[in-house]
Amino acid sequence: MIKSLLARPLAAFVHARRARALTDPAATQRRVLAGLLRRARDTAFGRAHGFARLTDARSFAAAVPVRTYEDLLPDWLARTQRGEADVLWPGRPAYLAQTSGTTAGTKLLPLTHESIPNHINAARDALLAYVHRTGRAQFFDGRLIFLSGSPALTAHHGLPSGRLSGIVNHHIPAILRANQLPTDATNRIDDWETKLDRIVTETLGQRMTLISGIPPWAQMYFDRLRVRAGGRPVGEIFPDFQLFVYGGVSFAPYRAKLFESIGRPVDSIELFPASEGFFAFQDTDSAADGLLLQLDAGIFYEFIPATEFGTATARRLTIGEVAPGENYALVVSTNAGLWAYWVGDTVRFTSLAPPRIVVTGRPKHFLSAFGEHVIGEEVEAALSAALAAHPETRVIEFLVAPRVSADAGQPSRHEWLVEFATP
Repeated sequence: MIKSLLARPLAAFVHARRARALTDPAATQRRVLAGLLRRARDTAFGRAHGFARLTDARSFAAAVPVRTYEDLLPDWLARTQRGEADVLWPGRPAYLAQTSGTTAGTKLLPLTHESIPNHINAARDALLAYVHRTGRAQFFDGRLIFLSGSPALTAHHGLPSGRLSGIVNHHIPAILRANQLPTDATNRIDDWETKLDRIVTETLGQRMTLISGIPPWAQMYFDRLRVRAGGRPVGEIFPDFQLFVYGGVSFAPYRAKLFESIGRPVDSIELFPASEGFFAFQDTDSAADGLLLQLDAGIFYEFIPATEFGTATARRLTIGEVAPGENYALVVSTNAGLWAYWVGDTVRFTSLAPPRIVVTGRPKHFLSAFGEHVIGEEVEAALSAALAAHPETRVIEFLVAPRVSADAGQPSRHEWLVEFATP
């Protein structure tokens, strides 16, 4: 009761502060860029790129090219990962976050003492935005489960390293830690099946009010929970379950089965977290409205039109130059020491006042074997339309790839492999 009562005035305070940052998004982002450049001008990267002489987004774009992880690794990130100080950001990183890579395998991205609060505060603000919008704060008085990676850390050249979700576990506010499940011992179990069984054991019989995790993990938890509870829906097992928080992957393929598993309406919040930064969260009743971009959180954003990405003449647009409805490659500079860093995602603005985005996919995730230029968002929309026409059907996973016909006169096509929940 006390936590829910305290949440309401705190939600009003955070909402007012966020509203000030949204009054002039372009000015807010100019201040963020100026602060980042000032803070890092005496680092090795800052000196090499003349940060002391840069005055605005245009001069920054001229001095600092867009880079990927692989681009930054040899000269800059590798030095930071070895524990060298003052390379990309003043001092040494507080942590190295492990995240899946492509050509480089596992990636190690720096988290600094300045960037960690971005991850914590954005998640907190997403919950408080929900409280401010709905007036419903009772979930703070129940048990909260965060399905995450292990908080166990390893040393990498003297720097603590682990999965972002596990690192964040070390910084959950004390006011929530007493309500948090699973226990630390369970969260540290490496084997996922064993860990899942323990989580179910710990949560059955508890007054669960909030469940959070990436959709496939949440679905596995719900499935195991229902088996142990005789097939009852999750909403019946946990009658006080109020809020489902998710992010990390596209929700569309999982939506129907997840809410069928719950068995009754619950509120939900979508997040856009990444190891590079916590970029956006849902601040309206529907994620379809877009996720509110975090403008005053130590992240400077640039947006490259997707049709221009990778070309010599690609424009790098600021928040004041984008248009709704266009696809943009998302580029960030952060207080973790990432500079003009392409995170791999494309986004589209659903509104500019305030700036809200939806994640539309990745430039690498498209089909164009025959010149069709089908992006991930369009693939997911096609699947969603098919599921809407067959509401009894539930999809677990799917894969789409081009199939080029070897026979003359036979048409080439896209081939879908779909795993269904039932035959």
